Amino acid sequence: MVLRTGEQYINAIKNRNKVEIYVLGKEVKDVTQHPFLKPSILSFKATYDAAHEEDSKFLARAWSPFINEEVNRFTHIHRSPEDLAAKVKLLRKLSHKTGACFQRCVGWDALNTLYIVTKLMAEKGKKDYYERFVEYLKYVQKNDIALAGAMTDVKGVRTLKPHEQKNAYLKVIEVTKEGIYVSGAKANITGIAAAEEVIVMPTRAMSDKDQDFAVAFSIPLDTEGIKVIVGRQLNDARRMEEGEIDALPYRTNHEGLVIFDNVFVPMERVFMLRDWQMSGILVEIFSAYHRQGYGGCKSGLADVIIGASYNLAKQIGVEKASHIQNKLTEMVLLTENMYSTGIAASLDAIKLCEDCWWVNPMFANVTKQLVTRFPYEITKLSTDIAGGILGTAPSEWDLKNSKLRPYIEKYLQGISDYPVEDRLRMVRLLENVSLSVAFLIESVHGAGSPEAQRIVLNRIYDYDYAEKIARYLANLEKTEFKDKAEPWRGRTFIEVS
Repeated sequence: MVLRTGEQYINAIKNRNKVEIYVLGKEVKDVTQHPFLKPSILSFKATYDAAHEEDSKFLARAWSPFINEEVNRFTHIHRSPEDLAAKVKLLRKLSHKTGACFQRCVGWDALNTLYIVTKLMAEKGKKDYYERFVEYLKYVQKNDIALAGAMTDVKGVRTLKPHEQKNAYLKVIEVTKEGIYVSGAKANITGIAAAEEVIVMPTRAMSDKDQDFAVAFSIPLDTEGIKVIVGRQLNDARRMEEGEIDALPYRTNHEGLVIFDNVFVPMERVFMLRDWQMSGILVEIFSAYHRQGYGGCKSGLADVIIGASYNLAKQIGVEKASHIQNKLTEMVLLTENMYSTGIAASLDAIKLCEDCWWVNPMFANVTKQLVTRFPYEITKLSTDIAGGILGTAPSEWDLKNSKLRPYIEKYLQGISDYPVEDRLRMVRLLENVSLSVAFLIESVHGAGSPEAQRIVLNRIYDYDYAEKIARYLANLEKTEFKDKAEPWRGRTFIEVS
């Protein structure tokens, strides 16, 4: 199979017998047909379609040395800095096709993280994990499997460690020769109901007392004991109305609370078991990968917002006004800042081990710091341009009411070249993209909260060396300059032998 079509993906997730998936309190059997989840399935489907579409297949495909075939890039292990840059570019382009999060990135980043982590453990003598993982990777690539990644535990009281509280972290309950049993929950898991398999990872550094929480594995979503509670989002009821305007672009993402109720995981799918010393390294590798990717997807959504804002300005005849031009220019500046740091994190990549390419952690964390701020500013500017109608427009059902339509067309008409329906469509698109979970809340808390990135920035930046530079220029002391231009302690705190 290797390169699935979008339709093949949809057919693969239609029939499930063991997993329980709930939307608004009711169990869903076929996620591909449920109106609440269908827009999310269509967004995920775009990652498959991209590998066959002429304008994107050069980005959406890559050659795999593991199976000696071309694969969907979302199952690919990065082989070079150029591969990492292609990831960012692909995410930007896919945002143009969906206007939403397409939900496949966490699973992709989990693949690349476990490839490095299991290889590092193999170099230290624990070879079973790496051998298992490579076999799993081949399976994923040959079948173009739809993966979700599950890292975030519910955490409970944040000041308490995993072993100091109950039910706050996913835990290994029992270990047998055949496999392990786990219980717990993972929160805010993107695209979980749209995935075929879920890769589970620890969410933080652990101590020896936390070893039962230091576990990484993969498992089919359709497994006995797994329950998914899909969360609500802003304006999500519009998906249920069977319209064609109010929920534009009719592609979206979802997140869910995933419950593991004494779930059995075969040993061949276990990639870390009680290796608490490696949990912090795993989190650091994964978080940098995921933060780098935000430079692509968020800039792509910003492109949608800029385009909609420009169109709405044209519809009311203000696109050439200097203050509108200034706002659009500022939106472009903010967008390209996010994108360029993601590209920089890619092209200044680090080779952690043989064939293991990791992003530059400084630039990856700078990317995510910009993303925690700039989408909110872009949304504010687009709201300013669009006007109050962004939050007060009549519904499409008012427009379709034969009695009301003449009034709406009479009083909401701008430049005569643009029908009023065009204006309402663009307003709804801008509202649903700019005020979405994908563009706002996810930009703050996805891939770690803002403080998590600032901690990494402070760990990497060498303030003492920067002070020596200043003291040298102030003629207070002589100094020996480092070979590298950046005043960094090192580009990673990961110990690599």
